[in-house]
Amino acid sequence: MIPLEQALEMVLKEIHPLESEGVGLWDAEARVASDSILAPIDLPPFDNSAMDGYAVRAADVRTASRDRPVTLAVLGEIAAGSGFSGRVRSLEAVRVFTGALLPAGADAVVMQEDTGQSADAARIQVFESVKPFENVRFRGGDIKRSSLLVSRGQTIGFAQLAILAAAGVGSIRAFARPKIALLATGTELCEPGQPLGPGQIYESNRIALRALLRHSGAETMVFPVVADSLAATKAALLEAFESCDAVLSTGGVSVGDHDYVKQAFSELDGRIEFWKLALKPGKPFVFGQRKQAPFFGLPGNPVSALVTFQLIVRPAIQKMKGVISWRQSVSIGTLLEPIKNSGDRRQFLRVKMDVDGGVRLAGGQGSHILSSLADSDGLLDMPPGEMRSKGDPVSVINWNGD
Repeated sequence: MIPLEQALEMVLKEIHPLESEGVGLWDAEARVASDSILAPIDLPPFDNSAMDGYAVRAADVRTASRDRPVTLAVLGEIAAGSGFSGRVRSLEAVRVFTGALLPAGADAVVMQEDTGQSADAARIQVFESVKPFENVRFRGGDIKRSSLLVSRGQTIGFAQLAILAAAGVGSIRAFARPKIALLATGTELCEPGQPLGPGQIYESNRIALRALLRHSGAETMVFPVVADSLAATKAALLEAFESCDAVLSTGGVSVGDHDYVKQAFSELDGRIEFWKLALKPGKPFVFGQRKQAPFFGLPGNPVSALVTFQLIVRPAIQKMKGVISWRQSVSIGTLLEPIKNSGDRRQFLRVKMDVDGGVRLAGGQGSHILSSLADSDGLLDMPPGEMRSKGDPVSVINWNGD
């Protein structure tokens, strides 16, 4: 058995980002930039008004007050999206609206509520002074042309989409999404919705793993349940490797007479890097490679499969996506009960966190118990022999955090 950190280091050493491709901005959400993206324009692209009002020369209205208003001639108006060819000169103004181009000659904007308009709208009275450049948004005040918008390896979220669109970027280069083959082995497994045969159980690992894979940003190709035979296992694995960037299987990796995954993988010229992890749940875990394609052989017990996915496969998916810096998402809480790991293996316990940050065990911790999995918010890392007391601060690994 090898420690988790050593296993993860070995996995990530063998994982490489996929090729890059062009992606339209509307399809770029959650993609990872393969190139740094620089601003093609200044943002804003021109000096503009921060509010509705009048563009003026600040020097003209420096003495304006309610008792002694300053009268200015109105040359016209500029709506957002419109141009203006004139120039503001002494004792002149132009009506402007939020986002409108600041006309030449003007260096400030008086708020509309600080003015009064003549009946024919040809003149205004200004009741408040303004300082030079007051209520003006400057060209490049947010982003300068050629400044960095998105770094290579950065995931594109809503904020990155907003700034790229505002800068006029219509498409980006991004790493391809990993396409992951997902299969489960076990003659005892039955598809949900079908009648159970003698000794059969419904298969639940693939649908849960697909949800985690999709949340991690991967595409999935789900294969039918594979019967417990060497020939069936080899055929399924071969098809999976020929169709996808990586293969993720669950079940058939232990030492039973009907566990064929390791043998089938080896006979397909796969190279096993390690087997067995020093953790609970999730001891029987295979990682290997076949023709540069990673293989993750997860345990068949549901919780074991999902825990090892969270701790090893999710980080590997992030690297395949092109993410340069990634770490597990955690929430900080306080234990509501004492917890002890009396075993000799590092244990990841399913825990629930309440709205006030209180953390308790979610229920039974057996690797087959789905009820506590469904009630849990994440995992609590407990080294062997460790005791934690009620009131201790703890970090909980979030199931769906990226």
